[in-house]
Amino acid sequence: MKQTIALVDDDRNILTSVSMTLEQEGFLVRTYTDGESALQGITARPVDLAVLDVKMPRMDGMELLQRLRTRSSLPVIFLTSKDEEVDELMGLRRGADDYITKPFSQRLLIERIRALLRRNEAGRAEGSGANPTGVMVRGELTLDETKHQCLWKGTDIELTVTEFLLVKALATRPGMVKSRDQLIDAAYGDNVYVDDRTIDSHIKRVRKKFRTGDDSFNAIETLYGIGYRYKEA
Repeated sequence: MKQTIALVDDDRNILTSVSMTLEQEGFLVRTYTDGESALQGITARPVDLAVLDVKMPRMDGMELLQRLRTRSSLPVIFLTSKDEEVDELMGLRRGADDYITKPFSQRLLIERIRALLRRNEAGRAEGSGANPTGVMVRGELTLDETKHQCLWKGTDIELTVTEFLLVKALATRPGMVKSRDQLIDAAYGDNVYVDDRTIDSHIKRVRKKFRTGDDSFNAIETLYGIGYRYKEA
């Protein structure tokens, strides 16, 4: 079955060219020119991934992302201009999985879409069987890959695909330091370029989510200039 991409941008030239490329790559594409119509469309007919422009009429990408995140962990990639660094970081903090700056290579966008969809599908594939090895327990943390579920002290923590993979990468080897490059490989694979600050933004958001339910959460430690590690129990 073909996977469906929602492409949301008020630039009709981008909608036309990118949707043609995506369709040539075998995707189904639904296009929207503003956030309001996109929210209505995606709510009525769910998609597999959304690519959102930041600045749009009627509802911008930030607000659209925030509303989508109240309903699902749909994978989201932001399109943003080179001079909108604050928007990039705000998008990641609000739950976007990735961002790509304009002007951009359509081939790079395709690779990032495929990488994110592969990670999203991995949990579903593993969930087709009753293999208990998909569950990892580290102290108060439980990660169930087959259900894409994260529990902290028994409380469900809603993580995006990227956030889940980062937590898994750190918790797999408690006490071992993971550099940003290693975390990029774990969350994005080795075919997609992501800069260091993207990982930092994801880690900040992960901590915030855990601290919403437990303000004493400190299991993910920062080693300045080196990387991150999951604290040994």
